[in-house]
Amino acid sequence: MFPPRDSRMPVIGIVGGVGAGKTTVAAAFEALGCTRIDADALGHEVLGTPAVREWVRRRWGPPCLRADGSVDRAAVGRIVFAGPAELDALNAVTHPRIRRRIIERIASARRAGAAAAVVDAAVLFEAGWEDLCTHTVFVAAPAGERRRRVAARSGWDAAAWAAREKTQISLDKKAASCDYIVENGTTVLDLRERVRPLFDQIVRGAGRCR
Repeated sequence: MFPPRDSRMPVIGIVGGVGAGKTTVAAAFEALGCTRIDADALGHEVLGTPAVREWVRRRWGPPCLRADGSVDRAAVGRIVFAGPAELDALNAVTHPRIRRRIIERIASARRAGAAAAVVDAAVLFEAGWEDLCTHTVFVAAPAGERRRRVAARSGWDAAAWAAREKTQISLDKKAASCDYIVENGTTVLDLRERVRPLFDQIVRGAGRCR
């Protein structure tokens, strides 16, 4: 299932390692008139649907549900990031549902006349969602800096950070698969300034580069 193609509105996929600054880059595009689509937030929505809640209950039992019946994402995370088979099983259930929501939001952005739709999705390539994009951007940052950011933001230790990183395609492959690379090794202000020329090239320039 694909959204209607329209060369007048690019769809920009944002990828990078854990803690690279993908959301900051997506927000910078949003500030310039793009519609930001947060795949992680859509994943949370999907986990909250009755069908997926029931699947989680059947697969992993009541310990993965809170008292109010909602999915305990921390408990699920401990399971799926400890074993690839369980992560694959969860992805098989959630990724098609997330994809449909991404497509709906791309279509909504087109109807609203957005400058572009920006898909902030760490697993864009792993999930096969890159076919929805006209351009892809890789956000690069040193591993030590990424670990520091994630520890400050989420409280993950190095082992938790590494467990999530190893479930994804290697960063070298992701970078090589993207149309653009943005370096994020200094300040948030500097990163935002690096986004502006990309916006001009993609949105105001020649349109699609594929």
